[in-house]
Amino acid sequence: MGPQNVAFGIIAAAMIVGAIRVVTTKVVVHAALYLVVVLAGAAGLYVLLAAEFVAWAQVLIYVGAILVLLLFGIMLTRAPLHPSSELDNDQRWPALVVSLGIAGLLIAMLADAFQDDKVRITNATGTGEIADSIFNQFVVPFEVVSILLLGALVGAVVLARRDD
Repeated sequence: MGPQNVAFGIIAAAMIVGAIRVVTTKVVVHAALYLVVVLAGAAGLYVLLAAEFVAWAQVLIYVGAILVLLLFGIMLTRAPLHPSSELDNDQRWPALVVSLGIAGLLIAMLADAFQDDKVRITNATGTGEIADSIFNQFVVPFEVVSILLLGALVGAVVLARRDD
């Protein structure tokens, strides 16, 4: 077992714990902070796959921008920052059964599809190729997403100002 496998195991375990805490915590801000762990873990997995550009894009876009936007939304809507018992609806056991069933089905499908195949990374995509595809082929979706995020931020400010 090589060091990459050990690093993958540590990152995957941290992501699993963070993902479970995102959906089980009763404090909204804590859920957002656990989401940082999950998104940073995804960036760590990209580094293990030798995709440094995608890893830094993950950190800058998701951990930096999207999570800050989420925290601004939480603060501007004046969400309760303490644990609330009214957010619990006693559906934990059915949700656990359904999620374990879906996880088992996904594991069975992946095991059947890949069996003994190994992933080999031979030709990593360079930063120049990614930039060419973003700014040549996908420039319109790139701009649409930026306008959508700007609209969400302006909408949050407008909703927050209406309360005063």
